Amino acid sequence: MRSNTLSRALVLIALVTPLPAKTQTSAMPNKHDAKIIAAVRAVLEAQREAWNRGDIEAYMDGYARSDETVFVSGDNITRGWQTVLDRYKKVYNSREKMGTLTFSDLEITLLSNDAAVCLGRWHLQRANDQPHGRFTLILRRTKNGWRIVHDHTSSAA
Repeated sequence: MRSNTLSRALVLIALVTPLPAKTQTSAMPNKHDAKIIAAVRAVLEAQREAWNRGDIEAYMDGYARSDETVFVSGDNITRGWQTVLDRYKKVYNSREKMGTLTFSDLEITLLSNDAAVCLGRWHLQRANDQPHGRFTLILRRTKNGWRIVHDHTSSAA
């Protein structure tokens, strides 16, 4: 148990320790980094397309299918892929509530060959409102490709 707590603490320290990172907004990335950035962008593009088809299950393919997957919104933390899926299905239980999703202002920072952070904006176009906000995603390269392991999303007031 203590080892698990220590491991999580070390992972947290590793994630918040400044590293000489390459970002999409810096000078031209090398081919290897550009390939990773494109793969991360492809995850978000596939999510946007799935959302706009009304397919929450396919949208969730962008997340790691793990009990360790974390979604933070407002004052709530949801843990585990299935629990995040259940939350989305409850909150967005109709096409009207889902609206049309767009992402913008994406900034992708590579932390290593198998970890990246993505900062961006989200916007839903719906008949009666236009909720929007920002997100920070931590993605990891998994055996199934790049997947979101941590999503912190906020809504603009």
